[in-house]
Amino acid sequence: MKKFLLSAVALATLGLLSTGCTKYKDQQKAVSGFAKVYCDESFRNILEQEIAIFEYQYPQSNVMARYMSESAALDSLLNDNVDLIITQKDLTQDQKRYLAAKNRAYRSRMIAVDAVALIVNKNCDIDELSMQELTDLMTGKHRTWGKIVPTKMRNDSIRLLFDGNASGVIHYAKEKFLGGKEFTFPVYSAKSSEEVFQLVEKNRNAIGFVGVSWIADDMGESQKNEETRFKELNKSEQETEPSAIDFTNRVKVLKVRSMDRVTGVKPYQAYIADGSYPLFRKIYAIDAAHPGMPAHQFFVFLTGVIGQKIILQTGIMPGAEPVRVVDVSK
Repeated sequence: MKKFLLSAVALATLGLLSTGCTKYKDQQKAVSGFAKVYCDESFRNILEQEIAIFEYQYPQSNVMARYMSESAALDSLLNDNVDLIITQKDLTQDQKRYLAAKNRAYRSRMIAVDAVALIVNKNCDIDELSMQELTDLMTGKHRTWGKIVPTKMRNDSIRLLFDGNASGVIHYAKEKFLGGKEFTFPVYSAKSSEEVFQLVEKNRNAIGFVGVSWIADDMGESQKNEETRFKELNKSEQETEPSAIDFTNRVKVLKVRSMDRVTGVKPYQAYIADGSYPLFRKIYAIDAAHPGMPAHQFFVFLTGVIGQKIILQTGIMPGAEPVRVVDVSK
């Protein structure tokens, strides 16, 4: 199995995250209580790892995650049903004004740079798609594989699979290729990313769209028990070694070729970092909880050193932007 080591860009990002941060093991304030977080389903694989380590570090805490469309998560935040959400969109100016009118302070931070991966059946003879070919596919210009690329499946109808009809992934695809408009032909919305995998495994003519963390093989990192993983995550920057990331062998991961490139690349972290892989997106954590509340403490964890190291191990890039805080109480 080919291992792909993180680039110097990824390691430099991790170094920036460590600068000026206080390690959680040195925190004096105990964290306890119940927190809710609503999250886009495509980020589930990562959030569950974050919760496991957070609850190990703070045994008296409990985080309940609900997975839903990004629009439902945003609506829940605005309607006071939850104080912490994970989504691919930051708040709009109208949404910020709405929260301010309700005297709700918020903190918004980009916690990761994710990418949308294209997966096909292992028996599919297609290895790469260009952005122009993807545009032709998404707009419905061609509806059989043979019209898109040379293939043995030339007469097979193309079946597009997404992880839900209101997920962040399908919204990303609409904005990227359709200017935010709806598809002009039927696409299949699965109930989850796992169901996208199952359908691709059964259908040679299908192409699935999922978040990169769902295809990343972290070489056993996520299979370690919480105690072992927590100790390793708490190593100093000098002791932290780069992760080795490969992709699952359940399906074939396609290369994607930008308009200005001769060859395509797969969504490895180095190519997400330098922009060579064109289907990347930002992931935000938006927190409207009062400081000291469990939801806010989990937000602090997600945006801190350990939370960002976990993201680094899942096949995507951690965010390194400063937290933007709006205090409407003054």
